[in-house]
Amino acid sequence: MRLDRRSALGLIGSGAVLPIGAVHAATPARAAFRHGVASGDPTASGAILWTRVTPADPAHGTPIPVTWHVATQPEGKPVESGESEARPGRDFTLKVEPRTLAPGRDHWFWFELADGTRSPVGRFRTLPMGKADDLVLAVASCQLYPGGFFNAWDSLAKRDRLDAVIHLGDYIYEYGAESYGAQIGAKIGRVHEPAHEIVTLADYRQRHAQYKSDPMLQAAHARAAFICVWDDHETANDAWLHGAQNHQTESEGWWPVRKAAAMQAYFEWMPIRDPRPGEPWDAINRSFAFGDLATLLMVETRLLARSEQAGFKGETPSAEQITSVLAERNDPARELLGEPQRGWIEQQLAASVQAGMPWQIIGNQVVMARVNGPQLAKLFGAEKAAAMTAQLAPAIRAQVEASQLGYRAGLPFNLDAWDGYPAARERLYASFRRAGAQPLVLAGDSHAFWANNLADEAGAPVGVEFGTSAISSPSVGDALPALPIGDLLTQASPEVVFCDQRSKGYVLITLTRDKAVADYVSVSTILSRDYQDKSIRRFEVMAQAQPRRLS
Repeated sequence: MRLDRRSALGLIGSGAVLPIGAVHAATPARAAFRHGVASGDPTASGAILWTRVTPADPAHGTPIPVTWHVATQPEGKPVESGESEARPGRDFTLKVEPRTLAPGRDHWFWFELADGTRSPVGRFRTLPMGKADDLVLAVASCQLYPGGFFNAWDSLAKRDRLDAVIHLGDYIYEYGAESYGAQIGAKIGRVHEPAHEIVTLADYRQRHAQYKSDPMLQAAHARAAFICVWDDHETANDAWLHGAQNHQTESEGWWPVRKAAAMQAYFEWMPIRDPRPGEPWDAINRSFAFGDLATLLMVETRLLARSEQAGFKGETPSAEQITSVLAERNDPARELLGEPQRGWIEQQLAASVQAGMPWQIIGNQVVMARVNGPQLAKLFGAEKAAAMTAQLAPAIRAQVEASQLGYRAGLPFNLDAWDGYPAARERLYASFRRAGAQPLVLAGDSHAFWANNLADEAGAPVGVEFGTSAISSPSVGDALPALPIGDLLTQASPEVVFCDQRSKGYVLITLTRDKAVADYVSVSTILSRDYQDKSIRRFEVMAQAQPRRLS
């Protein structure tokens, strides 16, 4: 049994280049670049460059010719240019890829229409080749549009040095306007469009367009290349191989149809390389080499192989139900990555280690560490625990009390994370050992900051985990202001060194050949555009340490 953060929080009041075809029509009057520009999936010679042309007439039905340019200075002479089209079949989005740029340096890019209309200017850095002394990456996740302003994106966009942004999913949310985050959204004027839960291709396109209309998110995309994977909300909450918690077949149709619509909109609207020919759209796992310094593996843990989450249907489980869920959770056949992807991870890690790279990084959606559910009576004594829960609103108190039953029986804090798939986690850890790697694992999804020392079931260290909080999505800590939930999780979990369940922001990681430094950057508020940012914690990992541990 786990505390359902989404239902609890509902109670809070407060690539490729498109082929260049014939010009079918002149550029319509007043067509515009209303959704900014973006770059992603950088290489040593280029990146995926993205924009969207908004036609003057919504019914415009022919391709719109677009010219693109890349320069080595903000207003410099282009070093590579090309032509393409924004097509109605792709919702007038456009992705192109320059291929002749110099490695390891900043570039600026923009798009132009035939009538002279010019897009904003974007910036990205090509991957280094050969020797690389340092690397600066931002790690972000979970941006609920009604949940608050995207101040963290504004903070990130103002960074002097930023080589790439790793986005670990929940880029959009599928909920309707009266659902998750609705009360906050109504207060600050950020209500989901369309108002209903999104299901169709048109719905997902409209929701992506709304998110890309945010000026702070546009600024972040214009600042650096994004390297993205989806989590669950790009399709539906708690998605897995054959469905999702927030998908009802009887009213929302066949899951593969909805999933295909969501993925099509994602590939249209995100600066990510299009699916590889002959492979399923779900297979977005891919790797990036930052010179001789680091290998980044982006993995897929939602739609490709994930077994359905273990859990309860009712609020107050019986002892028999708890026993059944424990048995389901521990089933060795349960999967998160799938064997082909796990084998690919092992192969990529081994190649990176053999090449002498000091760092292997895994961009992974959900928390990997063992996180025990805090037993309040055990931590504070029965009397004080009862007093703490008595301060909670009745509906949330019922969820907390139900969760305590599961925690006492040995269930973890979150069955949707790797803790719900312990056998699959051990198989991955065995791959780490065979590859000779102690990776830096990145995690999103939880709406909380984490710093964790990872260990296998025998207690042997296997790596370090940096978990990023949300840009704007509410957390369990927001739902439980009377409980110091981050401290409780740290006390209850030997692998957890630090957990902040209330701050919003991102993790900034600086790598050198000697060490990795992680700064946990928090914004002071998401309820107003007037904010301040600061690093609330810093952790270091030494490259030569055996085993690698947080300090």
